[in-house]
Amino acid sequence: MTAEHIYLDYNATAPIRPEAEAAVVAALRVGGNPSSVHAAGRAARAVVEQARLDVAALAGCGSGAIVFTSGGAEANALAIHSAVKAGARRLIVSATEHETVLAGAQASGAAVELWPVDGRGVADLTWLKTRLGAWNPAEGAPFVALMLANNETGVIQPVAEAAALVREAAGWLHVDAVQAAGKMAINFKALGADTLSLSAHKIGGPQGVGALAYGVRAKLSPSLHGGGQERGLRAGTENLAGIAGFGAAARIAKSELSHQDAGFSAWRDAVAERLVDEAGVTVLGQGAPRLGAVLCLAAPGFASEMQVMQMDLAGVLVSAGAACTSGKVKPSRIVEAMGHEELAPYVLRVSGGWATRAEDWDRFADAWLAAYARHVERHGARPQPQYAGA
Repeated sequence: MTAEHIYLDYNATAPIRPEAEAAVVAALRVGGNPSSVHAAGRAARAVVEQARLDVAALAGCGSGAIVFTSGGAEANALAIHSAVKAGARRLIVSATEHETVLAGAQASGAAVELWPVDGRGVADLTWLKTRLGAWNPAEGAPFVALMLANNETGVIQPVAEAAALVREAAGWLHVDAVQAAGKMAINFKALGADTLSLSAHKIGGPQGVGALAYGVRAKLSPSLHGGGQERGLRAGTENLAGIAGFGAAARIAKSELSHQDAGFSAWRDAVAERLVDEAGVTVLGQGAPRLGAVLCLAAPGFASEMQVMQMDLAGVLVSAGAACTSGKVKPSRIVEAMGHEELAPYVLRVSGGWATRAEDWDRFADAWLAAYARHVERHGARPQPQYAGA
């Protein structure tokens, strides 16, 4: 990424914060193994534990409830693995979960059941209540996965309400909070989650480090064996530099929570209104609570990959949806689950973050509208404006 680019793909990865970069460099210079008892080892351990405090503060839990992992994917996998080891035989996964949760559940050996969402992308609580009310105890305690905020649409899910239903059924609720962290306040206890996953690079920390927060009801079982690191829950020498950067990013991100979202929402909504009025785009998730810096739109007939390419040529970096599909652009599974299959091949995700400015959104709108005008000139009529799920 160059200085000339406008970066609006924070949901894929956020640019590293200067504070996190400095923490990484400082940790590399410490040089010790956090498990060593000599001075260098103790210094390294102090770095890890300070970061644990900072990440715990961002998640709204105690530091003793944090286990560091290689990222959000491993944190999700650890929760699923542990639930199955604890006896879960059927896993309920919301239809718009991140691929690492859905694929992890499908690979677990347990049966997987999809929990439907409405046209806005919000999980159906009535369905969950009915399903848990008919639960077969022979399938073990229910395991339910519901992300806090969706990675493609930014839709915020009713996690606390779902948690109450899951607890009434003596189940385990796992919350993927990877996209929500640093963008909305998180209180682990108030959410009612049993496990909750986080990732450093979504909040301006380094890639390759994450964490799982866990409560007293969650019985974690390590999937990496052979060492006593992370209280015996994850063998292997800790990623000292990555953890240090994670802690620094978490600390700064938490300090920004009180003032950033209103501005993000205003910038996004102004651009969305302009694109609806001038190009008839569909806004996905409209009418549901959403993260302020995420805009998911669809322009029927204007293929996702062409939109991404045109924006790239204009120096604006956005994506067609989740960035976890090996660089392939394919119809959005999330939009299909929302009941908008006809829009799935035409989705674009625009996401800002800690270094985004209002003019970045304006430049995106100008570039997108210019590209769309060229597309209409070549291919014909524009769609009528609509709001998906409204």
